[in-house]
Amino acid sequence: MDLRTGTFYWPTRISHPPSYPALDSDISCDVLIIGAGITGAQCGYYLRELGRDVVIVEKGRAGYGSTCTNTAVLQYAGDKMAHELVDSFGETNAIRHLKLCREAIDEIETAVGKISRDTEFVRRDSLYYASAMEDVAKLEKDFALLSRHGFSLELLTERQIRQRYPFSKHAALYIGRDAEINPYAFTLGLLETAHARGVRIYENTRVAGKQPEKDGTTLILTDRGKQIRARIVIVAAGCESLEFRREKNASVISSYAVISTPVDDLSIWANRTLIWETARPYVYMRTTKDNRVIIGGLDEKTASANKRDSMLLQKREQLISKFNELFPGLNIKPAYHLAGFYGGTHDGLPMIGMYEDYPGWYFLFSYGDSGIVYSMLLSKILRDVMASGSHPDLGLYLQERPAVRIQPVV
Repeated sequence: MDLRTGTFYWPTRISHPPSYPALDSDISCDVLIIGAGITGAQCGYYLRELGRDVVIVEKGRAGYGSTCTNTAVLQYAGDKMAHELVDSFGETNAIRHLKLCREAIDEIETAVGKISRDTEFVRRDSLYYASAMEDVAKLEKDFALLSRHGFSLELLTERQIRQRYPFSKHAALYIGRDAEINPYAFTLGLLETAHARGVRIYENTRVAGKQPEKDGTTLILTDRGKQIRARIVIVAAGCESLEFRREKNASVISSYAVISTPVDDLSIWANRTLIWETARPYVYMRTTKDNRVIIGGLDEKTASANKRDSMLLQKREQLISKFNELFPGLNIKPAYHLAGFYGGTHDGLPMIGMYEDYPGWYFLFSYGDSGIVYSMLLSKILRDVMASGSHPDLGLYLQERPAVRIQPVV
């Protein structure tokens, strides 16, 4: 799958990335993780705690696939608004999911403190504004719901927005304690931490086939003719997980981003908040440690790399224009621009896939606009499933989602 195209900013922030060997012999392990991007790294980081023999394989370079295009906006609120999640899953399940996402951001912050690499993690508040007058009622509905359940947020009026920002919007939610991060540095740091604890990592090792064995293990074949015998297999390969097993609730679309040259003065950007909007498709914005601006979004419902790439320059100009409408005084200039595939789910929640035709396999579909947060959430659940055989929230994220049909709505 042609995952991405363009020019990439995050690798420029890492001067000497680590490298790992290609698999050159037959091996066996307790757990095989396919994919050394952000999801595989978080999974390996958690599983290192269990004392299992864990192997991670990556078809290319660790962290250099879709992770390098991830704009790394860490928010507990997702593409579907809170009240829309309630409509789909009931209030109990919707609020539980949002609280788990909030906890996952805390877990990411804890992990950042345990790795030696600078991940550029910063807590940021979020401004979620109404793109049109008819969206104000939606924000009011989310504000009432989230406030009732103890989330920290404000509902800003048009006047209050003008007092804080150089633009005016009908209304906005001001949400506390979201975050931003360098996803490439975070992935490399997690892998280094896991490797130091005995997790074996192999780059340039592509999975080419599988064969279930009578003893319950799986024999994995690589493109270089080597074999990996594993008791458990975890597919954490982002959009490419769908090449192993199709999933009816998953979709692949295209997204775009621009990273600016450094900006001398960002003082008019109140608290350097994360900014996004209610429009669909939406545009979102954040800053970086070296004072650049990242503008992303304008998603297109296409899984064609050619069609995706043909729109890149047009999308770059549209994203810059959207930013300049909000911050006309900054007059930013693009330094990097990119297009990439992005995994989503039709119902708005990420998934752990467990299928009868793949015994002993787990598929981590950390799909959605909070993919890094979802990866941490699902990896923690999977760790507990492997440690004790269950997790109280597993049912909410299984592909069939049996829990959402049996839990009462509060």
